[in-house]
Amino acid sequence: MKITLRQLRYLDALAAERHFGRAADRVSVSQPALSAQIRELEEALGCQLVERATSGTRLTPAGLAIVERGRRILAEAVDLEAFARAAADPEAGSLRLGVIPSIGPYLLPKLLSALADAFPALKVGIRETVTTTLVGELQDGGLDLIISSLPLGDPSFVEMPVFTDAFLLATPATGPLALGAFGSASDIPTETLLLLEDGHCLRDQTLASCGALDSRRLTHSGVTSLATILQLVAAGQGVTLLPELFLAATPLDAGRVRLCRFSDPEPHRTVGLAWRRSNPLSGLCERIAGLTARLKPAADGIPA
Repeated sequence: MKITLRQLRYLDALAAERHFGRAADRVSVSQPALSAQIRELEEALGCQLVERATSGTRLTPAGLAIVERGRRILAEAVDLEAFARAAADPEAGSLRLGVIPSIGPYLLPKLLSALADAFPALKVGIRETVTTTLVGELQDGGLDLIISSLPLGDPSFVEMPVFTDAFLLATPATGPLALGAFGSASDIPTETLLLLEDGHCLRDQTLASCGALDSRRLTHSGVTSLATILQLVAAGQGVTLLPELFLAATPLDAGRVRLCRFSDPEPHRTVGLAWRRSNPLSGLCERIAGLTARLKPAADGIPA
């Protein structure tokens, strides 16, 4: 009996979900069909891959090792399909593009329009989520290209910076927090700093810009949107660092929020694109990176 890509995909889903029912939903098949394919894979390999118990499902050490190797095989299969598309016409196929939430809403409107003009036959699918998830999906072949903050640090990726995105200080226009003079990000009192929730790379970058902070004094919240952070600042709840990319695309109420730049060296992030080195669409990705580099929104109304 031969091993199939379908079996490897089903095992990968089971490894991610650790539950047969949820794994079946993940790959859009019935639970009996998924279970049967996993058993056939075990028979083909001659070893047990899954521990089945009433308390839950877990992979055996062999199962974990097979999943790791299987993911590389699945990624290669995806690249094989991409190679065929690229050989026919890379600009007439499909491109799966991932982007982080603190970039997507502010860059995508112009980028998608530019892509439609430059590559009218290219079908672009968008996936917006946090960096860790995007990196995993890029590694596994679920995405062709991602836009995020760099560096990502994966040697299997090509990383191409496209522009620098400065962080500005946003404070309430009135009230006690409007009176503070912050010459640098490290001068911000920890207890006044508003951040996105854990998992967002912008949170980590903000913390890095602010130097050593006592995390026990941070204001804790479940905020996932820069727009919500801005409203909290306007309401006098705290201060924050906001990327220029966001501010250039967001109308501000000058009567409620004040912006100012930090002295040099100005805190910032590097926005860029990344794709697998093995991806046959690399040439297309490079062209898209060049296109993206010209699309940083004008910062009208932002302090110079």
